[in-house]
Amino acid sequence: MFPRIARFRDTHSFRAHLQTLSAPLPLDDTALSAAEGSPLAAPINLGHRTAGNRFAIHPMEGWDASPTGEPTEILLRRWHNFGASGAKLIWGGEAVAVVPEARANPRQLVAPACGREGFGTLLAAATHAHREAFGTTNDLVVALQLTHSGRFSQPTTAGRLSRIAFHHPVLDARHGVDPSDDACVLTDAEVDGLIDRYVEAATAAAAAGFDMVDIKSCHGYLINEFLAARRRSGRYGGDLAGRSRLLLSIIERIQEACPGLLIGVRLSLFDTIPWRHVDGRGEPWPLEGAVPYDAGFGVDETDPRELNLEEPIALLKMLHERGVAAVNLSAGCPYATPHLLRPASFPPSDGYPPPEDPLVGVWRQMDAARQAKAAVPDLPLVGSGYTYLQEFLPHVAQAAVREGWIDIVGVGRMVLSYPEFPADVLAGRVLRRGGICRTFSDCTTAPRNGLRSGCYPLDAFYKQLEPEASQVKAIKQGGTA
Repeated sequence: MFPRIARFRDTHSFRAHLQTLSAPLPLDDTALSAAEGSPLAAPINLGHRTAGNRFAIHPMEGWDASPTGEPTEILLRRWHNFGASGAKLIWGGEAVAVVPEARANPRQLVAPACGREGFGTLLAAATHAHREAFGTTNDLVVALQLTHSGRFSQPTTAGRLSRIAFHHPVLDARHGVDPSDDACVLTDAEVDGLIDRYVEAATAAAAAGFDMVDIKSCHGYLINEFLAARRRSGRYGGDLAGRSRLLLSIIERIQEACPGLLIGVRLSLFDTIPWRHVDGRGEPWPLEGAVPYDAGFGVDETDPRELNLEEPIALLKMLHERGVAAVNLSAGCPYATPHLLRPASFPPSDGYPPPEDPLVGVWRQMDAARQAKAAVPDLPLVGSGYTYLQEFLPHVAQAAVREGWIDIVGVGRMVLSYPEFPADVLAGRVLRRGGICRTFSDCTTAPRNGLRSGCYPLDAFYKQLEPEASQVKAIKQGGTA
């Protein structure tokens, strides 16, 4: 077991531990408030809008919409908390499937079902809460994330309904896709039609008053998979120009249809070979027959356990040239490499024990983002992976922004357990230790087992939510849902 963050009582002991890991995270000894001039309190321009500080709320994949994909009261509670958090950029809120069959779970929001009215309900929950807490929304930027779950689509409880960019040499077998079934591979004509669905969803979001839409291109979902589709023939595969055509075409079409709508992209900056749970530990999938590895993005083809950011940086430059307002950087796939994108002390029920001190995972994401920022300095970038830092998140985030590693610090799991975390940091208040996310991974374990996603250990609402709370506890103890 690796040492828990809570055991480090000050930045000096925390820094000493980082030095033993060769994980040179930036770290300020004192976390400043907004009144004291914290870099996290500085405004930042995103296209024609200005976000009032450097905190963003990451989009999360809810499992609590109506069966048809519309907002529910428990879902709106989450959006209310996002608005009340104090972050001035709500990046996507949560993933919204552009068509019903593209849902990652049977209770995900669906764009056609929501329409302008449903999207307006989401936006109102966040903006009303923000106005009540902070007096104005003039410096608040709210986005809606649009997605297609690709090979991880599961629109019903009957199982996955995978639609893929290409047959993957490892993921097909790992996730139950028949490598001889070409019917699940999207045709170019189907891809053309899918672009129309993104435009329709973005048009509804713009009509509802959203400032921005995020074209989800991360975590192994469809657009991210297209970025690795070297094995695909036709207009949407092959070289980087072909592999990025779907993403860039969606952006261009939305810009034409909604000229005042900002566009963001959440991007997995790098991937790796999938991992698996073997004999109580995590290990990379065997490489036999998979090298050179031509099915990843941001990885070294000769050793896919190593990063190669040449193509991701080239893509970031393309996005900047095409007027994308900001890019939110992530990594990996939650189903294949959970430790890579979501460093945690405790794995989700379908994961594996951390194969490294999770702080190394935090540093890996932050350092990759630092390299991206250096290569594309004029493109606003949002960083990920910060929640595992827990008490030291303000100290590292402040230093990262001050030193130019990143422009905006994104938090996801942290605001499920501690919604007002950004506001408390910027106000200089003592952090509420009982609310700090300890990365128990219940917010992932629950939806993996068909339950609502929330913080069952620390959020009083979810602690009392039955029968889900009892079911999550049973799953973690080795029982069944």
